Amino acid sequence: MCDRCAMMSRRGVFGALAATMLAAAASPPPTTITGEEALQRLIAGNARYRANQTHGRDFAAGRAARVTTHRPVASVLSCSDARVGPEFIFDQGPGDLFVVRVAGNILQQEGLASLEYAAQFLGSPLIFVLGHSSCGAMDAAIKVVQDNAALPGHLPALIEQLKPAVLAAQSQQPARLLDAAILENVRRTVRGITEAQPMLSAMIADGRVKVAGGVYDIASGRVSLA
Repeated sequence: MCDRCAMMSRRGVFGALAATMLAAAASPPPTTITGEEALQRLIAGNARYRANQTHGRDFAAGRAARVTTHRPVASVLSCSDARVGPEFIFDQGPGDLFVVRVAGNILQQEGLASLEYAAQFLGSPLIFVLGHSSCGAMDAAIKVVQDNAALPGHLPALIEQLKPAVLAAQSQQPARLLDAAILENVRRTVRGITEAQPMLSAMIADGRVKVAGGVYDIASGRVSLA
């Protein structure tokens, strides 16, 4: 193939891709489940998980269909902690959850863009912010606030985003600062998503997307709504 032909071919591919994305933006996939229904589905799944009655699944089943179909029932912004696996905690199957994971379940620009993508292009009707007990990132943030601890590498940038929750929780003088800060961080992140311009705030305001949050207790397996 000549260079000119190759260039024209690449332009055709990129043009088709751009047209597809613009069409999706104008006509997002129809929602088959509401945000509230999705939330109740997660709550029911967590109850099964706690009772050790999770659904048995054949992970090979439906694999071919998932090649062309991507319709998650919810998006989850979760901590990266290895003990916190949203698909297991909520007893959901392959393709059911669109998961964004980062230490401290903080709302970064890339994570926000991912949540926007799931809502706009995949029709995900629920965004759930999932914090958890004994969060190491939040514990580190408390040590920085109280003891002026110095952390290596890129950790200080992460901790800066957690400090406001620590300070807000600390002002209330709770009996257990770590638990209070974890809960406050979830609530602040929920507010941040609700107010995120220009996409999510509009989708939330008109009811296309619901936002909720909760804290997962590692010991009991329970997710308590924030």
